[in-house]
Amino acid sequence: MGNRFGWFVGHLTLLFCSLRYSLSYIFFQSSSRWARFSYRTAFVAAAATYGIVVYKAFRARARSSGRQQPGALNLLGDENVQYLLMALVWLFSYQIPLALLPFTVYSVFHVATYTRANLIPTIQPPQQTPSTSAGASPGGRPASKHSSPLADTIGRFVKEYYDASMMLVASLEIFLWFRVLFSAAIFTRGSWILLAVYTIFVRARYSQSSFVQGAVGQGVDRVDALVANQSTPPVARQAWETVKRLGRQATDATDLGRYAGGGQAGKKAQ
Repeated sequence: MGNRFGWFVGHLTLLFCSLRYSLSYIFFQSSSRWARFSYRTAFVAAAATYGIVVYKAFRARARSSGRQQPGALNLLGDENVQYLLMALVWLFSYQIPLALLPFTVYSVFHVATYTRANLIPTIQPPQQTPSTSAGASPGGRPASKHSSPLADTIGRFVKEYYDASMMLVASLEIFLWFRVLFSAAIFTRGSWILLAVYTIFVRARYSQSSFVQGAVGQGVDRVDALVANQSTPPVARQAWETVKRLGRQATDATDLGRYAGGGQAGKKAQ
């Protein structure tokens, strides 16, 4: 219970810090002391939450398999490990506001799910409504439990918007790669190292997440439609075909599934 509650507090802290930093960014105060504090604290909270999940998974594997632990590639294939490492990378890198958004979207759903499953039943336990026939005979229907309307609303929200939000996260992560690429193109300090690290992260996400694959596919289709226009110069079409060919070659060359024992997908990020 302690680790689980700490995990919840971490995600809640991330949400508050993201909101605080967003307000500073909107009012052009992203360089203020409070904005910097909120930005760094958000990633500290993110690292703490994913660290808790990784630690619990590590202990569970240790109990079930004794001393045997997964290799480095299998460990890095865990999505929670990937997000833990990226939270630490963003924590010690220069500020990129867009980097907060994927973590924030995840935290919205984690906080909502924990609130529905743990907080609301604790504050307002489900009420039992006995059936009218329950006392008449031993065969009467048992009492039914009525959950909180707020819990039902949260459940519908999570169910209705989860897939769309995960696609949003995937699109944000891809767009963030182009943002880092732009920083590298103008030779921002440390940007080339950050670009290399984040490229590895995005490649891992592409191999594991159907949402990232869908977002990439949608982006490619949109560019294909633009390039197919008759007004597009032939040079631009050739350049786009070259980019796609190089992208496919890079994807095949960096497929770690062949090295990590069949490319099993890591656990869903928590």
